[in-house]
Amino acid sequence: MRVYHGSTAVIKHPITAVGRQRLDFGQGFYVTDIQSQAESWADRMRRIREEEGIVNVYELDMGKVKTTFRYYHFDSYDNDWLQFIVANRMGRDVEMYDVIEGGVANDRVIDTIEAYMANLMPLETALSELSRHQPNNQLCITCQKVIETCMTFVEFYKI
Repeated sequence: MRVYHGSTAVIKHPITAVGRQRLDFGQGFYVTDIQSQAESWADRMRRIREEEGIVNVYELDMGKVKTTFRYYHFDSYDNDWLQFIVANRMGRDVEMYDVIEGGVANDRVIDTIEAYMANLMPLETALSELSRHQPNNQLCITCQKVIETCMTFVEFYKI
């Protein structure tokens, strides 16, 4: 599977422990199989850091990931996804996986998540709101061995 990482740097050898904590799926190296999404991330980082936007391109052997490592996939913005996102963003312990795949808690849904986290919206309302959105996709690689054995740097390009 071809995956992309938006940044302001060329990253030929990603390191999972460098990523920020308390993100959607926890600390790790985030990629997406949606090229335009990575380009948006790179553009956002470009504007924040006032540096050049870079999209790094990799090949990820998902067959090997799914058969060799602990892999979890969220199919939709559902209760399991919401509880996992909330737990990670609040720094709570969650079940660890080597690769987690699923929707991004982006601008389209973050208000719902934050209202739920602040107890301003009941779970049923939050799930109803989330169900109106089609998830985009991200993969969080939390295990360095996945990068070393299943992912290959292909190229980068500037946006």
